[in-house]
Amino acid sequence: MALFKDMLSSDESLFRNEQALDFAFQPKPMKYREVQQRHIAECIKPLFQARNGKNLFIYGVPGIGKTLACNQVLGEIEETTDEIVSVYINCWHKNTTFKVYLELCAILGYRLTQNKGGDELFKVIKEILNKKAVVFVFDEVDKAEDFDFLYSILEEVYKKSILLITNYKDWVLNLEERIRSRLMLDQLEFKPYNLKETEGILRQRIEYAFVPDVLEDAAFQLILKKAVELEDIRAGLTMLREAGLSAENRSSRKIIEEDAKKALEKLGESNLQSSNELEDDSKFILGIIKNHSNIKMGDLFKLYQEKGGKTSYRSFFRRVNKLADDKFVSLEKKGGGIEGNITIVKYTTVKKLSEF
Repeated sequence: MALFKDMLSSDESLFRNEQALDFAFQPKPMKYREVQQRHIAECIKPLFQARNGKNLFIYGVPGIGKTLACNQVLGEIEETTDEIVSVYINCWHKNTTFKVYLELCAILGYRLTQNKGGDELFKVIKEILNKKAVVFVFDEVDKAEDFDFLYSILEEVYKKSILLITNYKDWVLNLEERIRSRLMLDQLEFKPYNLKETEGILRQRIEYAFVPDVLEDAAFQLILKKAVELEDIRAGLTMLREAGLSAENRSSRKIIEEDAKKALEKLGESNLQSSNELEDDSKFILGIIKNHSNIKMGDLFKLYQEKGGKTSYRSFFRRVNKLADDKFVSLEKKGGGIEGNITIVKYTTVKKLSEF
């Protein structure tokens, strides 16, 4: 009997390179974002001619390649010239002007930051940057609590392009006029990948990540369907990894449909578990949405205040958007009518496996 014929030995793995299933992994070429990358490059191109570049507002739902596309362009700049400085800052982590300045100092190699105020730090930063040209990428810029850093850069850094990345098309309308008028932003939308594109990207990552012919098509189709439904490549990559780990736990040389179902189940469980890890105010807001789904953003804020919510509208709006990022709620933009554009907030239920 060949009892162990289809089982992995202790030194075998289904993975060729598990890191290829990280969203930050940068395969070249980046599929289906060539047009967007050319647009980004066109905004930066004047810097190569010692002229000021264009500023660009980049928006689109999470998990569709905005950050990756920008970082690949920055990588090409670094490979091409030493006369343009590339700066990438995530405003989720560096959410104040002072934190942005500290990060800029770290990127530029300036270490003498202790006991210095923001103005002192920026004086050093601009002296370094004004010797060259610079591309700034501020990712998740909607998470910043103030935008004095943008005003300072616009006023005092000579040759630059500023790229602002967010999930929200309307975010730029909330910028102070003194900043928005100086930015003169081009706009670039990243639309969700369609079925064909999602399949192409996942198959490309599979080639990097797995030993050939270990993933059965039924398992792949289940994962593909869910990734398309969520409009999120990251979810597809996560499910591929989990399916591979499930197969390895069974010591199997094949990733089968049952492994994919376990991966989908785990994805749903992680969403449920993460709701317990939300900040108290975000939990409070989510509870209101659950009981009043399909509600206008303005009406939701009024309910929030009536039930004892204390935070400002700006902080409230940011928390609702974060809940949408994490798939707890969905946001639907509607236009027209006396009220103008409105946002409808809907509670998102986690689907059972039988619904896929």
